[in-house]
Amino acid sequence: MSHEKGPDHSRRKERSRQAILAATRALVTEEAYEKVTLEAIAARAGVGKQTIYRRWPSKSAVVFAALLALSEDADGQSVALPDTGDLEADLKLVMRATAEEFTDPSFDRLIRALNTEIANDAALAIEYREKLAQPLEEAKKVRLRSAQKVGQLDADADLDLVLEVLYAPLFQRWLHRSGPLTATYADSLVDVTLRAFGKTA
Repeated sequence: MSHEKGPDHSRRKERSRQAILAATRALVTEEAYEKVTLEAIAARAGVGKQTIYRRWPSKSAVVFAALLALSEDADGQSVALPDTGDLEADLKLVMRATAEEFTDPSFDRLIRALNTEIANDAALAIEYREKLAQPLEEAKKVRLRSAQKVGQLDADADLDLVLEVLYAPLFQRWLHRSGPLTATYADSLVDVTLRAFGKTA
């Protein structure tokens, strides 16, 4: 009897988890972040507040989980960067998609909410770095190392610096709302980065 109930219980837990994450993303998009409460998330998800507390210790943890879920594919694995053999084309595709993502109102408000929490929560900052930032950076480095092997990127290039030159201007423009995040701007960041780090003809 207990074996029959196990799968149903697991499915219910997963449905509740997905409902909570969806409710969190919806509320952060709709409301000023400071007005979003665990009570409101629970009500939107159709669960009790204790259901949230059994899985996450705080609102910031739920917001992070909601963002983390967006970075995973259907199999729960981090998405790799494209590798067509043309580094410039691949990076422009990725950077255009990144710029488009940051201009999406739902993503914009979610990531701004998370950055607010990270600025005031050292433990969350570490979790963000370990679970999201580092895996994404490593996926990007895999693509850059592939380019180094075929001479499309300086073999001695500091890959951390390459990623900073590529992404930091876009993030700063987004953070300070100092200019549009267009496809042309995304392409220009790729062009500057490849000129700086020895792209060959």
